Amino acid sequence: MGRSAAGGLESSSPLSQTQWPEWFDSDPRWQVTQRVVASPHFTRSRLLAGFLQYIVSETLQDRKGNITEHRIGVQVFDRAPGYSPVEDNIVRNYARQLRRRLGEYFAGEGAAEPFHIDIPLGGYVPLFVPAQSSERGEESRGDSSRFAAGARAAGSGPDAPARQRWKRRLLFSIALAAYSAVLIAVVWFAAVRRAEDRPAAHPSHPTEPLWSALFGGPANCYIVPADAGLNLLEDVSQRPLPLTNYMNGSYLQMPLPRLDEHTADDLRTQQFTSFVDLQTVSALTRLPEFNPQRVIVRFPRDMELDDLKSANAVILGAQGSDPWTTLAESNANFRIVSNPNMQGDRLINVKPRRGEAATYVSHWNDPAHETFSVIEYLPNLSGSGHILLLQGLDVAGTQAAAETLLHPDVIAPILRRALRPNGQLRNFEILLRSTSIESNATDTQVIGSRIY
Repeated sequence: MGRSAAGGLESSSPLSQTQWPEWFDSDPRWQVTQRVVASPHFTRSRLLAGFLQYIVSETLQDRKGNITEHRIGVQVFDRAPGYSPVEDNIVRNYARQLRRRLGEYFAGEGAAEPFHIDIPLGGYVPLFVPAQSSERGEESRGDSSRFAAGARAAGSGPDAPARQRWKRRLLFSIALAAYSAVLIAVVWFAAVRRAEDRPAAHPSHPTEPLWSALFGGPANCYIVPADAGLNLLEDVSQRPLPLTNYMNGSYLQMPLPRLDEHTADDLRTQQFTSFVDLQTVSALTRLPEFNPQRVIVRFPRDMELDDLKSANAVILGAQGSDPWTTLAESNANFRIVSNPNMQGDRLINVKPRRGEAATYVSHWNDPAHETFSVIEYLPNLSGSGHILLLQGLDVAGTQAAAETLLHPDVIAPILRRALRPNGQLRNFEILLRSTSIESNATDTQVIGSRIY
């Protein structure tokens, strides 16, 4: 008796009425597929699980001709038979999520699977790629054994004394090389220490040490613009989405009762960002320190936790449009949090100093109003790099933070105080106040700062 496909799909999907053939149970490719869809990467997204099961089942039944964008839209996503994939790109958007989650599974808990499932770009037909065979290792061990046996046999011949002399010369050469390596390491370490203690040359402009640290080091740097679509989802549903839910793709199931399903799917799956962030990213690429070989623009939905451990990052926007900021600023003094029912944000000053308020708010629904923003240069999650946060209580606030950093006269004194003798920057936070006129920032001033 075959099993229903409903376990991996939304209940409204036509696939929920189909049965898998009995012989699927003995096919190792289907067995791997079932373990994939039962993993935490897929259990929270029934549509992604159904997407994978559909393309695998059609492949196993030699019906690859059915694996088209239109057919997947009808069979998996319950689109009408006459729908146009040109106008409705839900399949392409879910395919991007599916490729990413497959990669995460086979890099983690599925690393020991006998083969991996890959969906090449440009199509939806899955490939079953065998894991690296252990045969090479066995061959290598066999070759090593044969080599060792041959060496033992050769060592017992009449030329053994000559070989012993050759071995002594080899050991002497190895010892000399090891001594040289240690000497080089000692000299290099001393040179590095002297370089760290030596005062650095005066930077050509106040933000040069900042951009050099983010863009010029050996690690990559991610520029992460805001997820404006998430902001809209939260506004319509009247509830914020925490980072843990954002990471597992819960935005794909957020209820949007006031929208038709087509519009709701667009909001859940499309990649929207703000024009302010587009301007900011464009300006960053024109900085003299910008290194295109090290800098990657990545949408927040494609970020992973390890990215904030192993690399630098520039994150634009507050938690309502980029939940990753909550992780980056967990130990910061200035933090932006959402008000109940998504009625704007407020900026919290954890330890106010004399003349500072404990909370700052923005009357964002007034055409002209006061707004606040922060520039924060903080350690990444492993302490091996840095995260730069540019966030405001509204779009104008984020714009003010970016423009202040790109035209840093107003914050130059703070950056000079944060500069170490060796040219590196201490971690810092800067609190800004601006006037927003029709969502455009003007008259930005520094009203608080912290240097660590």
